[in-house]
Amino acid sequence: MPSAFPFPPAPSASVASGTPACAWITRFDAPFTTTAAGPLAGLRFAAKDNIDAAGVPTTAACPDFAYVPAEHAVVVQRLLDAGAALTGKTNLDQFACGLNGSRSPYGAVPNSFDARYVSGGSSSGSAYVVATGECDFALGTDTAGSGRVPAGLNNIVGLKPSKGLISARGVVPAAQSVDCVSILARTVSTAVRVLEAAMGYDARDPYSRELAMATRPFPAAFRFGVPAQLEFFGDALARTAFDGAVARLVALGGVPVPVDYAPLAEAAGLLYESALVAERYAAVRGFFDARADAVIEPVRSILAAGRSYDAAQVFQAQHRLRALGQEAAAMWRGIDVLCVPTAPTHCTLEAMARDPVQRNRELGQYTNFVNLLDYAALSVPASIRPDGLPFGITLIGPAGSDWQLADLGQRFHHDTGLAQGATGVALPAPQPIAALARPACAPAPSSATHLALVVVGAHLSGLPLNGQLTERGAVLERRAATAPRYRLYALADTVPPKPGLQRVDTGGAAIDVEVWQVPLEAVGSFLALVPAPLALGSVELADGRWEHGFVCEGHALAAARDITAFGGWRAYLASLSSPLIPADR
Repeated sequence: MPSAFPFPPAPSASVASGTPACAWITRFDAPFTTTAAGPLAGLRFAAKDNIDAAGVPTTAACPDFAYVPAEHAVVVQRLLDAGAALTGKTNLDQFACGLNGSRSPYGAVPNSFDARYVSGGSSSGSAYVVATGECDFALGTDTAGSGRVPAGLNNIVGLKPSKGLISARGVVPAAQSVDCVSILARTVSTAVRVLEAAMGYDARDPYSRELAMATRPFPAAFRFGVPAQLEFFGDALARTAFDGAVARLVALGGVPVPVDYAPLAEAAGLLYESALVAERYAAVRGFFDARADAVIEPVRSILAAGRSYDAAQVFQAQHRLRALGQEAAAMWRGIDVLCVPTAPTHCTLEAMARDPVQRNRELGQYTNFVNLLDYAALSVPASIRPDGLPFGITLIGPAGSDWQLADLGQRFHHDTGLAQGATGVALPAPQPIAALARPACAPAPSSATHLALVVVGAHLSGLPLNGQLTERGAVLERRAATAPRYRLYALADTVPPKPGLQRVDTGGAAIDVEVWQVPLEAVGSFLALVPAPLALGSVELADGRWEHGFVCEGHALAAARDITAFGGWRAYLASLSSPLIPADR
Protein backbone atom coordinates (compact mmCIF):
# COMPACT_ATOMS: atom_id res chain seq x y z
CA MET A 1 0.00 0.00 0.00
CA PRO A 2 1.07 3.65 -0.33
CA SER A 3 2.98 4.92 2.70
CA ALA A 4 2.57 8.71 2.49
CA PHE A 5 -0.47 9.08 4.72
CA PRO A 6 -0.26 11.32 7.79
CA PHE A 7 -0.37 9.61 11.16
CA PRO A 8 -2.57 10.14 12.93
CA PRO A 9 -4.84 11.64 10.25
CA ALA A 10 -6.21 14.94 11.48
CA PRO A 11 -9.44 16.63 10.49
CA SER A 12 -8.74 19.28 7.88
CA ALA A 13 -9.75 22.83 8.71
CA SER A 14 -10.25 23.45 5.00
CA VAL A 15 -13.05 20.88 4.74
CA ALA A 16 -16.41 22.35 5.68
CA SER A 17 -18.76 20.07 7.57
CA GLY A 18 -21.72 18.89 5.55
CA THR A 19 -19.87 18.96 2.23
CA PRO A 20 -19.03 16.08 -0.15
CA ALA A 21 -15.37 16.08 0.93
CA CYS A 22 -16.47 14.91 4.39
CA ALA A 23 -17.29 11.50 2.95
CA TRP A 24 -13.59 10.58 2.89
CA ILE A 25 -11.00 10.33 5.64
CA THR A 26 -8.21 8.94 3.45
CA ARG A 27 -8.43 8.87 -0.34
CA PHE A 28 -5.72 7.30 -2.48
CA ASP A 29 -4.19 9.09 -5.44
CA ALA A 30 -4.51 5.83 -7.36
CA PRO A 31 -6.58 2.74 -6.47
CA PHE A 32 -4.73 -0.15 -4.85
CA THR A 33 -5.00 -3.58 -6.48
CA THR A 34 -3.37 -6.97 -6.09
CA THR A 35 -4.67 -8.66 -9.25
CA ALA A 36 -6.37 -7.65 -12.46
CA ALA A 37 -8.30 -10.92 -12.65
CA GLY A 38 -11.13 -12.33 -10.62
CA PRO A 39 -14.90 -12.07 -10.24
CA LEU A 40 -14.71 -8.44 -9.06
CA ALA A 41 -12.16 -7.23 -11.61
CA GLY A 42 -12.89 -3.70 -12.74
CA LEU A 43 -14.88 -2.74 -9.63
CA ARG A 44 -13.68 0.06 -7.31
CA PHE A 45 -14.49 0.04 -3.61
CA ALA A 46 -13.96 2.02 -0.41
CA ALA A 47 -13.75 0.77 3.16
CA LYS A 48 -15.26 2.40 6.21
CA ASP A 49 -12.44 3.69 8.39
CA ASN A 50 -12.98 1.16 11.15
CA ILE A 51 -11.84 -1.57 8.74
CA ASP A 52 -8.10 -2.16 8.35
CA ALA A 53 -6.16 -1.55 5.15
CA ALA A 54 -2.47 -2.37 5.57
CA GLY A 55 -0.24 0.70 5.85
CA VAL A 56 -3.16 3.12 6.09
CA PRO A 57 -4.21 4.60 9.45
CA THR A 58 -7.43 3.18 10.87
CA THR A 59 -9.07 6.03 12.80
CA ALA A 60 -12.63 4.91 13.64
CA ALA A 61 -13.19 8.69 13.25
CA CYS A 62 -11.12 9.39 16.37
CA PRO A 63 -7.67 10.80 15.48
CA ASP A 64 -6.17 10.04 18.89
CA PHE A 65 -7.20 6.38 18.56
CA ALA A 66 -5.61 5.93 15.13
CA TYR A 67 -3.14 3.10 14.42
CA VAL A 68 -1.49 1.74 11.28
CA PRO A 69 -2.26 -1.96 10.70
CA ALA A 70 0.31 -4.26 9.19
CA GLU A 71 -2.33 -6.44 7.50
CA HIS A 72 -5.55 -5.92 5.64
CA ALA A 73 -8.77 -6.91 7.34
CA VAL A 74 -9.76 -10.37 6.09
CA VAL A 75 -12.67 -8.94 4.10
CA VAL A 76 -10.46 -6.35 2.39
CA GLN A 77 -7.90 -9.01 1.46
CA ARG A 78 -10.57 -11.26 -0.02
CA LEU A 79 -11.98 -8.47 -2.13
CA LEU A 80 -8.55 -7.47 -3.40
CA ASP A 81 -7.82 -11.10 -4.24
CA ALA A 82 -11.10 -11.16 -6.19
CA GLY A 83 -9.85 -8.33 -8.40
CA ALA A 84 -11.51 -5.28 -6.82
CA ALA A 85 -9.54 -2.03 -6.41
CA LEU A 86 -9.45 -0.17 -3.08
CA THR A 87 -9.78 3.62 -3.47
CA GLY A 88 -9.68 4.85 0.14
CA LYS A 89 -11.20 4.98 3.63
CA THR A 90 -14.52 6.65 4.40
CA ASN A 91 -15.93 8.74 7.22
CA LEU A 92 -18.23 7.35 9.91
CA ASP A 93 -19.95 8.14 13.15
CA GLN A 94 -17.15 7.89 15.70
CA PHE A 95 -16.49 4.30 16.80
CA ALA A 96 -19.49 3.33 14.63
CA CYS A 97 -21.72 4.70 17.38
CA GLY A 98 -24.64 6.39 15.66
CA LEU A 99 -27.07 6.14 12.78
CA ASN A 100 -26.91 9.66 11.40
CA GLY A 101 -23.47 10.42 9.92
CA SER A 102 -22.83 13.65 11.84
CA ARG A 103 -20.88 12.32 14.84
CA SER A 104 -17.39 12.74 13.42
CA PRO A 105 -14.60 15.27 13.94
CA TYR A 106 -13.98 14.88 10.19
CA GLY A 107 -17.30 16.59 9.53
CA ALA A 108 -20.89 15.59 8.94
CA VAL A 109 -21.48 13.63 5.74
CA PRO A 110 -24.39 15.17 3.80
CA ASN A 111 -27.27 13.33 2.21
CA SER A 112 -26.48 12.71 -1.45
CA PHE A 113 -29.89 14.10 -2.52
CA ASP A 114 -30.10 17.16 -0.28
CA ALA A 115 -27.11 18.40 1.71
CA ARG A 116 -29.38 19.90 4.38
CA TYR A 117 -30.23 16.39 5.56
CA VAL A 118 -28.22 13.70 7.32
CA SER A 119 -26.73 10.89 5.28
CA GLY A 120 -27.51 8.23 7.85
CA GLY A 121 -24.76 6.37 9.65
CA SER A 122 -22.61 5.09 10.93
CA SER A 123 -21.47 3.99 7.45
CA SER A 124 -22.16 7.50 6.17
CA GLY A 125 -19.13 8.03 3.96
CA SER A 126 -19.44 4.60 2.38
CA ALA A 127 -23.07 5.27 1.46
CA TYR A 128 -22.30 8.70 0.03
CA VAL A 129 -19.45 7.61 -2.26
CA VAL A 130 -21.55 4.74 -3.62
CA ALA A 131 -24.67 6.87 -4.13
CA THR A 132 -22.70 9.52 -6.02
CA GLY A 133 -20.86 7.02 -8.21
CA GLU A 134 -17.38 7.59 -6.77
CA CYS A 135 -17.13 3.85 -6.07
CA ASP A 136 -18.94 0.78 -7.37
CA PHE A 137 -19.45 -0.54 -3.85
CA ALA A 138 -18.22 0.11 -0.33
CA LEU A 139 -17.78 -1.73 2.92
CA GLY A 140 -19.59 -0.57 6.01
CA THR A 141 -20.32 -2.15 9.34
CA ASP A 142 -23.73 -2.83 10.82
CA THR A 143 -24.36 -3.45 14.50
CA ALA A 144 -27.64 -1.59 14.96
CA GLY A 145 -28.50 -0.56 11.40
CA SER A 146 -25.38 1.29 10.31
CA GLY A 147 -25.28 -0.42 6.92
CA ARG A 148 -29.01 -0.10 6.24
CA VAL A 149 -30.08 3.37 7.39
CA PRO A 150 -27.59 5.24 5.16
CA ALA A 151 -28.54 2.98 2.25
CA GLY A 152 -32.22 3.82 2.72
CA LEU A 153 -31.56 7.55 3.00
CA ASN A 154 -29.39 7.62 -0.16
CA ASN A 155 -31.35 5.41 -2.62
CA ILE A 156 -28.86 2.52 -2.64
CA VAL A 157 -28.73 -1.10 -1.52
CA GLY A 158 -27.52 -2.07 1.95
CA LEU A 159 -26.83 -5.78 2.39
CA LYS A 160 -26.45 -6.80 6.04
CA PRO A 161 -25.47 -10.46 5.87
CA SER A 162 -26.21 -13.08 8.44
CA LYS A 163 -23.83 -12.77 11.39
CA GLY A 164 -20.56 -14.61 10.87
CA LEU A 165 -20.80 -14.96 7.07
CA ILE A 166 -18.08 -12.32 6.57
CA SER A 167 -15.08 -12.34 8.88
CA ALA A 168 -14.84 -9.29 11.15
CA ARG A 169 -11.14 -9.85 11.88
CA GLY A 170 -9.40 -6.56 11.25
CA VAL A 171 -12.51 -4.51 12.07
CA VAL A 172 -12.60 -2.21 15.11
CA PRO A 173 -15.48 -3.73 17.11
CA ALA A 174 -18.54 -1.77 18.13
CA ALA A 175 -20.33 -4.59 19.94
CA GLN A 176 -18.39 -7.62 18.81
CA SER A 177 -21.02 -10.31 19.37
CA VAL A 178 -23.45 -8.58 17.01
CA ASP A 179 -21.14 -6.79 14.56
CA CYS A 180 -21.45 -7.45 10.83
CA VAL A 181 -19.47 -6.17 7.88
CA SER A 182 -22.06 -4.76 5.48
CA ILE A 183 -22.03 -4.09 1.74
CA LEU A 184 -23.33 -0.90 0.13
CA ALA A 185 -23.93 -0.91 -3.62
CA ARG A 186 -26.22 0.63 -6.21
CA THR A 187 -27.70 -2.70 -7.28
CA VAL A 188 -28.52 -5.95 -5.53
CA SER A 189 -26.57 -7.94 -8.12
CA THR A 190 -23.35 -6.03 -7.30
CA ALA A 191 -23.90 -6.54 -3.57
CA VAL A 192 -24.41 -10.27 -4.15
CA ARG A 193 -21.20 -10.53 -6.18
CA VAL A 194 -19.32 -8.86 -3.34
CA LEU A 195 -20.86 -11.13 -0.71
CA GLU A 196 -19.94 -14.21 -2.75
CA ALA A 197 -16.30 -13.05 -2.81
CA ALA A 198 -16.16 -11.83 0.79
CA MET A 199 -17.88 -14.61 2.73
CA GLY A 200 -16.07 -17.56 4.23
CA TYR A 201 -15.31 -19.17 7.56
CA ASP A 202 -12.42 -17.69 9.57
CA ALA A 203 -11.28 -19.73 12.55
CA ARG A 204 -9.51 -16.67 13.99
CA ASP A 205 -12.75 -14.69 14.23
CA PRO A 206 -14.60 -15.87 17.35
CA TYR A 207 -17.98 -15.14 15.79
CA SER A 208 -17.35 -16.55 12.32
CA ARG A 209 -19.46 -19.57 11.47
CA GLU A 210 -20.33 -22.00 8.69
CA LEU A 211 -24.01 -21.37 8.07
CA ALA A 212 -26.51 -23.47 6.14
CA MET A 213 -27.95 -21.13 3.53
CA ALA A 214 -31.48 -21.36 2.13
CA THR A 215 -31.19 -22.23 -1.56
CA ARG A 216 -34.81 -22.01 -2.69
CA PRO A 217 -36.45 -18.66 -3.42
CA PHE A 218 -39.47 -17.49 -1.52
CA PRO A 219 -42.75 -18.84 -2.93
CA ALA A 220 -44.37 -16.91 -5.77
CA ALA A 221 -47.24 -16.13 -3.38
CA PHE A 222 -44.94 -15.18 -0.51
CA ARG A 223 -46.24 -13.95 2.83
CA PHE A 224 -44.58 -10.80 4.11
CA GLY A 225 -44.96 -9.48 7.62
CA VAL A 226 -45.78 -5.83 8.20
CA PRO A 227 -45.58 -4.33 11.71
CA ALA A 228 -49.05 -3.87 13.13
CA GLN A 229 -47.66 -0.92 15.10
CA LEU A 230 -46.06 1.53 12.67
CA GLU A 231 -44.36 4.75 13.74
CA PHE A 232 -43.19 7.49 11.36
CA PHE A 233 -42.73 10.33 13.91
CA GLY A 234 -45.15 12.59 12.09
CA ASP A 235 -43.61 12.09 8.64
CA ALA A 236 -46.67 11.66 6.40
CA LEU A 237 -44.55 11.32 3.26
CA ALA A 238 -42.72 8.33 4.75
CA ARG A 239 -46.01 6.67 5.71
CA THR A 240 -47.36 7.12 2.18
CA ALA A 241 -44.14 5.81 0.70
CA PHE A 242 -44.30 2.69 2.86
CA ASP A 243 -47.91 2.08 1.88
CA GLY A 244 -46.80 2.29 -1.75
CA ALA A 245 -44.00 -0.21 -1.13
CA VAL A 246 -46.45 -2.65 0.46
CA ALA A 247 -48.71 -2.31 -2.58
CA ARG A 248 -45.74 -3.02 -4.87
CA LEU A 249 -44.92 -6.20 -2.92
CA VAL A 250 -48.54 -7.28 -3.31
CA ALA A 251 -48.28 -6.73 -7.08
CA LEU A 252 -45.18 -8.94 -7.05
CA GLY A 253 -47.24 -11.78 -5.55
CA GLY A 254 -46.93 -11.01 -1.84
CA VAL A 255 -49.60 -11.42 0.79
CA PRO A 256 -49.26 -8.92 3.67
CA VAL A 257 -49.59 -10.30 7.18
CA PRO A 258 -49.77 -7.98 10.23
CA VAL A 259 -47.24 -8.95 12.91
CA ASP A 260 -46.87 -7.84 16.50
CA TYR A 261 -43.89 -5.49 16.54
CA ALA A 262 -43.78 -5.17 20.35
CA PRO A 263 -41.20 -7.93 21.03
CA LEU A 264 -38.96 -6.63 18.23
CA ALA A 265 -39.20 -3.08 19.55
CA GLU A 266 -38.34 -4.20 23.09
CA ALA A 267 -35.37 -6.20 21.82
CA ALA A 268 -34.18 -3.12 19.91
CA GLY A 269 -34.32 -1.04 23.08
CA LEU A 270 -32.03 -3.43 24.93
CA LEU A 271 -29.04 -2.48 22.74
CA TYR A 272 -28.64 0.96 24.33
CA GLU A 273 -31.07 0.96 27.24
CA SER A 274 -29.85 -2.10 29.16
CA ALA A 275 -26.61 -3.65 30.33
CA LEU A 276 -25.95 -4.75 26.75
CA VAL A 277 -24.49 -1.30 26.12
CA ALA A 278 -21.53 -2.46 28.22
CA GLU A 279 -20.28 -4.31 25.14
CA ARG A 280 -19.89 -0.93 23.42
CA TYR A 281 -17.66 0.22 26.26
CA ALA A 282 -15.76 -3.08 26.35
CA ALA A 283 -14.82 -2.70 22.66
CA VAL A 284 -12.62 0.35 23.34
CA ARG A 285 -12.21 0.11 27.10
CA GLY A 286 -8.43 0.54 27.24
CA PHE A 287 -8.42 3.64 25.07
CA PHE A 288 -11.56 5.11 26.58
CA ASP A 289 -10.39 4.76 30.16
CA ALA A 290 -7.16 6.56 29.27
CA ARG A 291 -8.49 9.16 26.82
CA ALA A 292 -12.21 9.71 27.29
CA ASP A 293 -11.56 13.38 26.55
CA ALA A 294 -10.64 12.44 22.95
CA VAL A 295 -14.12 11.04 22.30
CA ILE A 296 -16.81 13.43 21.08
CA GLU A 297 -20.29 13.77 22.51
CA PRO A 298 -22.74 12.08 22.53
CA VAL A 299 -20.50 9.07 21.80
CA ARG A 300 -18.59 9.68 25.04
CA SER A 301 -21.74 9.51 27.16
CA ILE A 302 -22.96 6.37 25.40
CA LEU A 303 -19.68 4.55 26.01
CA ALA A 304 -19.43 5.83 29.57
CA ALA A 305 -22.88 4.41 30.32
CA GLY A 306 -21.44 0.94 29.79
CA ARG A 307 -19.30 1.34 32.92
CA SER A 308 -22.32 1.52 35.21
CA TYR A 309 -23.55 -2.07 34.80
CA ASP A 310 -22.39 -5.15 36.67
CA ALA A 311 -22.02 -8.70 35.35
CA ALA A 312 -25.33 -9.84 36.82
CA GLN A 313 -27.18 -7.13 34.94
CA VAL A 314 -25.53 -8.20 31.69
CA PHE A 315 -26.82 -11.74 32.21
CA GLN A 316 -30.27 -10.42 33.03
CA ALA A 317 -30.32 -8.45 29.79
CA GLN A 318 -29.15 -11.48 27.83
CA HIS A 319 -31.88 -13.63 29.37
CA ARG A 320 -34.52 -11.05 28.47
CA LEU A 321 -33.20 -10.89 24.93
CA ARG A 322 -33.45 -14.67 24.62
CA ALA A 323 -37.02 -14.59 25.86
CA LEU A 324 -37.93 -11.93 23.31
CA GLY A 325 -36.26 -14.00 20.60
CA GLN A 326 -38.43 -16.97 21.50
CA GLU A 327 -41.52 -14.78 21.42
CA ALA A 328 -40.58 -13.30 18.05
CA ALA A 329 -39.82 -16.75 16.59
CA ALA A 330 -43.55 -17.46 16.40
CA MET A 331 -43.77 -14.72 13.78
CA TRP A 332 -41.86 -16.83 11.23
CA ARG A 333 -44.48 -19.57 11.30
CA GLY A 334 -46.87 -17.23 9.52
CA ILE A 335 -44.56 -15.32 7.17
CA ASP A 336 -41.70 -15.91 4.74
CA VAL A 337 -40.12 -12.46 5.14
CA LEU A 338 -40.56 -9.34 7.26
CA CYS A 339 -40.83 -5.93 5.60
CA VAL A 340 -40.19 -2.69 7.49
CA PRO A 341 -39.29 0.89 6.56
CA THR A 342 -35.51 1.18 6.51
CA ALA A 343 -35.86 4.50 8.32
CA PRO A 344 -39.15 6.07 9.44
CA THR A 345 -38.19 9.62 8.52
CA HIS A 346 -35.47 11.98 7.30
CA CYS A 347 -33.76 14.48 9.57
CA THR A 348 -31.95 17.71 8.82
CA LEU A 349 -28.43 18.26 10.10
CA GLU A 350 -29.77 21.21 12.07
CA ALA A 351 -32.45 19.14 13.80
CA MET A 352 -29.91 16.41 14.57
CA ALA A 353 -27.61 18.96 16.20
CA ARG A 354 -30.44 20.24 18.42
CA ASP A 355 -31.41 16.80 19.75
CA PRO A 356 -28.81 14.23 18.66
CA VAL A 357 -29.91 11.38 20.93
CA GLN A 358 -33.66 11.42 20.19
CA ARG A 359 -33.29 12.06 16.46
CA ASN A 360 -30.72 9.27 16.20
CA ARG A 361 -33.01 6.90 18.12
CA GLU A 362 -35.81 7.59 15.63
CA LEU A 363 -33.63 6.56 12.71
CA GLY A 364 -33.06 3.17 14.35
CA GLN A 365 -36.75 2.45 14.94
CA TYR A 366 -36.73 -0.54 12.57
CA THR A 367 -33.10 -1.68 12.65
CA ASN A 368 -31.72 -2.25 16.16
CA PHE A 369 -33.30 -5.66 16.77
CA VAL A 370 -32.01 -7.44 13.65
CA ASN A 371 -28.53 -8.52 14.76
CA LEU A 372 -29.61 -9.06 18.36
CA LEU A 373 -32.12 -11.67 17.14
CA ASP A 374 -29.75 -13.18 14.54
CA TYR A 375 -31.57 -12.15 11.38
CA ALA A 376 -30.32 -11.28 7.89
CA ALA A 377 -31.49 -8.07 6.23
CA LEU A 378 -31.42 -6.25 2.90
CA SER A 379 -32.32 -2.59 2.46
CA VAL A 380 -33.47 -1.66 -1.04
CA PRO A 381 -34.71 1.61 -2.56
CA ALA A 382 -38.48 1.92 -2.82
CA SER A 383 -39.29 5.41 -4.12
CA ILE A 384 -38.34 9.06 -4.29
CA ARG A 385 -40.74 11.08 -2.15
CA PRO A 386 -42.47 14.25 -3.45
CA ASP A 387 -39.91 16.32 -1.52
CA GLY A 388 -37.10 14.70 -3.52
CA LEU A 389 -35.75 12.53 -0.68
CA PRO A 390 -35.32 8.74 -1.02
CA PHE A 391 -37.36 6.14 0.83
CA GLY A 392 -36.31 2.53 1.29
CA ILE A 393 -37.61 -0.68 2.76
CA THR A 394 -35.75 -3.48 4.51
CA LEU A 395 -36.51 -7.15 3.91
CA ILE A 396 -35.61 -9.30 6.93
CA GLY A 397 -35.34 -13.06 7.27
CA PRO A 398 -33.87 -15.67 9.61
CA ALA A 399 -30.12 -16.31 9.55
CA GLY A 400 -29.16 -17.97 6.27
CA SER A 401 -31.90 -16.35 4.18
CA ASP A 402 -29.47 -13.96 2.47
CA TRP A 403 -29.93 -15.32 -1.08
CA GLN A 404 -33.70 -15.39 -0.74
CA LEU A 405 -33.72 -11.78 0.42
CA ALA A 406 -31.47 -10.82 -2.48
CA ASP A 407 -33.79 -12.48 -5.00
CA LEU A 408 -36.91 -10.75 -3.72
CA GLY A 409 -35.06 -7.49 -3.10
CA GLN A 410 -33.76 -7.39 -6.65
CA ARG A 411 -37.24 -8.05 -8.08
CA PHE A 412 -38.65 -5.24 -5.94
CA HIS A 413 -35.85 -2.77 -6.69
CA HIS A 414 -36.00 -3.26 -10.45
CA ASP A 415 -39.79 -3.03 -10.43
CA THR A 416 -39.48 0.52 -9.04
CA GLY A 417 -37.68 1.79 -12.14
CA LEU A 418 -35.54 4.06 -9.95
CA ALA A 419 -32.16 5.31 -11.08
CA GLN A 420 -28.98 4.14 -9.33
CA GLY A 421 -28.27 6.14 -6.19
CA ALA A 422 -27.93 9.84 -6.97
CA THR A 423 -26.25 9.22 -10.34
CA GLY A 424 -29.30 9.40 -12.62
CA VAL A 425 -28.11 6.23 -14.36
CA ALA A 426 -30.79 3.63 -15.09
CA LEU A 427 -30.64 0.24 -13.42
CA PRO A 428 -28.88 -2.42 -15.50
CA ALA A 429 -30.57 -5.72 -16.25
CA PRO A 430 -31.14 -7.79 -13.10
CA GLN A 431 -29.05 -10.91 -12.68
CA PRO A 432 -30.14 -14.34 -11.41
CA ILE A 433 -28.99 -15.16 -7.89
CA ALA A 434 -26.61 -18.01 -8.66
CA ALA A 435 -27.11 -19.82 -5.36
CA LEU A 436 -30.85 -20.04 -6.08
CA ALA A 437 -30.54 -21.05 -9.72
CA ARG A 438 -31.02 -24.77 -9.03
CA PRO A 439 -31.35 -26.87 -5.89
CA ALA A 440 -28.20 -28.87 -5.25
CA CYS A 441 -30.12 -32.14 -5.69
CA ALA A 442 -31.76 -31.16 -8.99
CA PRO A 443 -30.67 -33.04 -12.12
CA ALA A 444 -28.83 -31.21 -14.86
CA PRO A 445 -31.38 -29.97 -17.40
CA SER A 446 -32.01 -32.27 -20.37
CA SER A 447 -34.97 -32.94 -22.66
CA ALA A 448 -35.72 -36.02 -20.58
CA THR A 449 -36.17 -34.02 -17.38
CA HIS A 450 -36.85 -30.41 -18.41
CA LEU A 451 -38.84 -28.30 -20.86
CA ALA A 452 -37.02 -25.42 -22.54
CA LEU A 453 -39.21 -22.32 -22.21
CA VAL A 454 -38.71 -18.95 -23.94
CA VAL A 455 -39.82 -16.01 -21.77
CA VAL A 456 -40.10 -12.47 -23.01
CA GLY A 457 -41.67 -10.29 -20.29
CA ALA A 458 -42.57 -10.35 -16.61
CA HIS A 459 -40.97 -13.80 -16.16
CA LEU A 460 -37.49 -12.56 -17.15
CA SER A 461 -34.87 -12.90 -14.42
CA GLY A 462 -35.33 -10.28 -11.72
CA LEU A 463 -38.77 -9.18 -12.94
CA PRO A 464 -42.02 -9.53 -10.98
CA LEU A 465 -43.13 -13.03 -12.06
CA ASN A 466 -39.71 -14.68 -12.24
CA GLY A 467 -40.39 -16.28 -8.86
CA GLN A 468 -43.02 -18.49 -10.51
CA LEU A 469 -40.14 -20.14 -12.37
CA THR A 470 -37.44 -20.21 -9.71
CA GLU A 471 -39.67 -21.63 -6.98
CA ARG A 472 -40.30 -24.60 -9.29
CA GLY A 473 -36.58 -25.23 -9.70
CA ALA A 474 -36.37 -23.73 -13.20
CA VAL A 475 -32.92 -22.55 -14.23
CA LEU A 476 -31.80 -19.89 -16.67
CA GLU A 477 -30.07 -21.60 -19.59
CA ARG A 478 -29.13 -18.55 -21.66
CA ARG A 479 -30.09 -15.11 -22.88
CA ALA A 480 -31.03 -15.09 -26.53
CA ALA A 481 -33.00 -13.30 -29.22
CA THR A 482 -35.83 -14.37 -31.47
CA ALA A 483 -35.53 -14.65 -35.19
CA PRO A 484 -36.24 -11.22 -36.83
CA ARG A 485 -39.86 -12.18 -37.45
CA TYR A 486 -41.64 -10.85 -34.36
CA ARG A 487 -43.30 -7.74 -33.02
CA LEU A 488 -43.62 -6.92 -29.31
CA TYR A 489 -46.57 -5.13 -27.70
CA ALA A 490 -47.23 -3.69 -24.23
CA LEU A 491 -50.58 -5.18 -23.26
CA ALA A 492 -53.21 -2.92 -21.73
CA ASP A 493 -54.50 -3.29 -18.16
CA THR A 494 -52.27 -6.15 -17.01
CA VAL A 495 -50.90 -6.42 -13.47
CA PRO A 496 -47.98 -6.66 -13.31
CA PRO A 497 -47.41 -5.17 -16.78
CA LYS A 498 -46.87 -7.82 -19.47
CA PRO A 499 -45.95 -7.85 -23.16
CA GLY A 500 -47.42 -9.82 -26.03
CA LEU A 501 -45.21 -11.43 -28.69
CA GLN A 502 -46.59 -11.91 -32.21
CA ARG A 503 -44.98 -13.60 -35.21
CA VAL A 504 -45.40 -11.62 -38.46
CA ASP A 505 -44.69 -12.27 -42.13
CA THR A 506 -43.14 -8.85 -42.78
CA GLY A 507 -41.81 -5.96 -40.70
CA GLY A 508 -40.54 -8.15 -37.90
CA ALA A 509 -37.51 -7.69 -35.64
CA ALA A 510 -35.36 -9.70 -33.25
CA ILE A 511 -36.62 -9.49 -29.65
CA ASP A 512 -34.50 -10.13 -26.54
CA VAL A 513 -35.63 -13.22 -24.61
CA GLU A 514 -34.39 -15.72 -22.04
CA VAL A 515 -34.49 -19.50 -22.30
CA TRP A 516 -35.33 -21.26 -19.04
CA GLN A 517 -35.28 -24.96 -18.30
CA VAL A 518 -38.38 -26.00 -16.33
CA PRO A 519 -38.55 -29.42 -14.60
CA LEU A 520 -41.19 -31.49 -16.39
CA GLU A 521 -43.05 -32.24 -13.17
CA ALA A 522 -43.49 -28.51 -12.58
CA VAL A 523 -44.70 -27.56 -16.06
CA GLY A 524 -48.38 -28.19 -15.34
CA SER A 525 -48.54 -26.07 -12.20
CA PHE A 526 -46.63 -23.30 -13.97
CA LEU A 527 -48.92 -23.20 -16.99
CA ALA A 528 -51.91 -22.99 -14.67
CA LEU A 529 -50.60 -19.56 -13.64
CA VAL A 530 -50.44 -18.18 -17.19
CA PRO A 531 -53.46 -15.94 -17.80
CA ALA A 532 -55.18 -15.21 -21.10
CA PRO A 533 -54.44 -13.69 -23.59
CA LEU A 534 -51.00 -15.27 -23.13
CA ALA A 535 -50.54 -18.87 -24.16
CA LEU A 536 -47.82 -21.44 -24.74
CA GLY A 537 -46.77 -21.79 -28.36
CA SER A 538 -43.57 -22.13 -30.35
CA VAL A 539 -40.98 -19.38 -30.80
CA GLU A 540 -38.22 -19.30 -33.41
CA LEU A 541 -34.86 -18.17 -32.04
CA ALA A 542 -32.11 -16.33 -33.89
CA ASP A 543 -30.06 -19.54 -34.19
CA GLY A 544 -32.91 -21.23 -36.06
CA ARG A 545 -34.09 -23.42 -33.20
CA TRP A 546 -37.76 -23.56 -32.24
CA GLU A 547 -38.62 -23.74 -28.54
CA HIS A 548 -41.79 -23.60 -26.49
CA GLY A 549 -42.51 -20.06 -25.37
CA PHE A 550 -45.03 -17.36 -24.59
CA VAL A 551 -47.13 -16.05 -27.45
CA CYS A 552 -50.19 -13.81 -27.42
CA GLU A 553 -53.70 -14.16 -28.82
CA GLY A 554 -54.21 -11.67 -31.64
CA HIS A 555 -57.36 -10.03 -30.28
CA ALA A 556 -55.46 -8.58 -27.31
CA LEU A 557 -53.09 -6.59 -29.51
CA ALA A 558 -55.67 -4.17 -30.89
CA ALA A 559 -55.45 -1.96 -27.77
CA ALA A 560 -51.77 -2.65 -27.12
CA ARG A 561 -48.81 -0.36 -27.77
CA ASP A 562 -46.29 -1.56 -30.33
CA ILE A 563 -42.90 -1.48 -28.53
CA THR A 564 -40.90 -3.51 -31.06
CA ALA A 565 -38.46 -0.64 -31.57
CA PHE A 566 -37.11 -1.11 -28.03
CA GLY A 567 -35.90 -4.61 -28.90
CA GLY A 568 -37.12 -6.16 -25.67
CA TRP A 569 -39.24 -5.79 -22.56
CA ARG A 570 -36.41 -4.64 -20.28
CA ALA A 571 -35.45 -1.78 -22.58
CA TYR A 572 -39.07 -0.71 -22.77
CA LEU A 573 -39.45 -0.71 -18.97
CA ALA A 574 -36.26 1.33 -18.60
CA SER A 575 -37.61 3.92 -21.02
CA LEU A 576 -40.66 4.54 -18.85
CA SER A 577 -38.61 5.91 -15.95
CA SER A 578 -35.56 7.43 -17.63
CA PRO A 579 -35.78 7.46 -21.45
CA LEU A 580 -32.66 9.58 -21.93
CA ILE A 581 -30.36 7.83 -19.43
CA PRO A 582 -27.66 5.54 -20.86
CA ALA A 583 -27.40 1.95 -19.71
CA ASP A 584 -25.07 1.01 -16.86
CA ARG A 585 -21.59 0.21 -18.02
